[in-house]
Amino acid sequence: MKINIGDMMRNRAYLSPDLEAFVGEGYRYTFREANLMVNQMANYMKSLPVYPGDRIAILCKNNYQFLIAMLAAAKIGAITVPLNWRLHPSELVYILNDCGAVLLLYDAGFSEAAEAVRTQTKLRYLIRSGGTGQDIEFNQALAGQPADEPGLVAGDDDVAVIMYTSGTTGKPKGAMLTHKNLFFVTAGHCHTINWKYRDRFLSVAPLFHIGGLAPMITNIHCGTTCVFMPDFDPVKTWQTVVEEKITHMMTVPVMLLAMLRVPGIAEMDLSSLEHIVCGGSIVPEIIFTEYKKYNIEVENVLGVTEYAGALTFWTHDMGWDKRTSVGKAVFHGEIKIVDPETRSELPPGQIGEIAVAGPQLFKGYWNNPEATQKVVADGWYYTGDLGMKDEDGFIYVVDRLKDMIISGGENIYPAEVEAVIARVPGVVEVGVVGKPDVKWGEVPVAFVVKAPEAEITEADIIKACTDNLARFKCVKEVIFTGPLPRNGVGKLLKDQLRQRLAG
Repeated sequence: MKINIGDMMRNRAYLSPDLEAFVGEGYRYTFREANLMVNQMANYMKSLPVYPGDRIAILCKNNYQFLIAMLAAAKIGAITVPLNWRLHPSELVYILNDCGAVLLLYDAGFSEAAEAVRTQTKLRYLIRSGGTGQDIEFNQALAGQPADEPGLVAGDDDVAVIMYTSGTTGKPKGAMLTHKNLFFVTAGHCHTINWKYRDRFLSVAPLFHIGGLAPMITNIHCGTTCVFMPDFDPVKTWQTVVEEKITHMMTVPVMLLAMLRVPGIAEMDLSSLEHIVCGGSIVPEIIFTEYKKYNIEVENVLGVTEYAGALTFWTHDMGWDKRTSVGKAVFHGEIKIVDPETRSELPPGQIGEIAVAGPQLFKGYWNNPEATQKVVADGWYYTGDLGMKDEDGFIYVVDRLKDMIISGGENIYPAEVEAVIARVPGVVEVGVVGKPDVKWGEVPVAFVVKAPEAEITEADIIKACTDNLARFKCVKEVIFTGPLPRNGVGKLLKDQLRQRLAG
């Protein structure tokens, strides 16, 4: 029998039919009810028809409709493509065309974006979640559909999800995650950290990120209730923790810092909240120490889309003195530190490139074998991250991709931003680097060389970004300068630009 992430819901509904599966504003569904909806959506998709191997895209915030559609697609052998709702419509068009999506499920709040992509893509069917409009509404699609199991046609090494991540060339790449990848990631979660039956998980990290999506499969695997929060709000987060007796959640540092600023935390009943997983960027010391005062253990995680989720976890029982590490490889996972040039393994204590292996390793990039071959060899994925392994096997991250900017947990690839700015008339050269920021960790800053006669302003550069990129990718500062520093073969020396900012 093949592993299928949709069939995992059937299994959980059989074992725990009356246990709450999905909770959100105005709804509470048991695993039995959720599985019946999954089957109805699967049968609706088949009736359109959506065929095995077809791609369905989802433009939704954290809600049960997202999971119903993804699991339904899995049951009929279709592939889910989560879309970052923070992207500009032109960026969504590229992804939809690259993957060839035939169906789009979107929240009514994103109707404008759905309209913008409707005629510029190969989409044949659109489903609206909530609101009013020309497309069939989610509940209408379910109505009248049989709730019997549709019959599995895919699993194991078949692709279940394509998750797009921006590449250093500026064009997003679709990481193909198989049913088996996602199954073993859940095993890595629940066999490495305390994730168990009847836990209550708060889904606040966006589902278009692997750190938000992978826990959804783990919740089904473990029999954990998922409470959805579509928009992060620090006050509302604490209220939900108390009201829903949340046991754990997945976050990024900027969220936990904002939550610490909420007054009256000490008076709240937080006894249910056992631990919080935090990653996406370096976790400041204050987060570990301040949450410990409330008897809440913050655990460090290192995750990668191409690994279908978590690579490592640090937990308190691994030793408080190791909290600056990202912990050890998850169950079923392997990590080594290699020389970036020769890819030969380095001894403990030496800094090199982090390479990972295991059944979680992705199948490759969608329609991009060249990009796959650059990072995968002999069953190992070479992350491009620099790190070190100590004598006890703990992993320390030194640099999260040399040029990548991590702002509020979001990955920003400078080449993508530079490509937009370079199109502004009068721009001769541009280099984008990250500037340290207390709130966001880093923010993007552009060094721009303009032609002598050009009358470009900072506002012109920022407008070019906001017109073409998601807001979090837009530069926050523009520095007009002379020729940018380059080496003998013309490569831009971004270290020198970062030193200028530091200076």
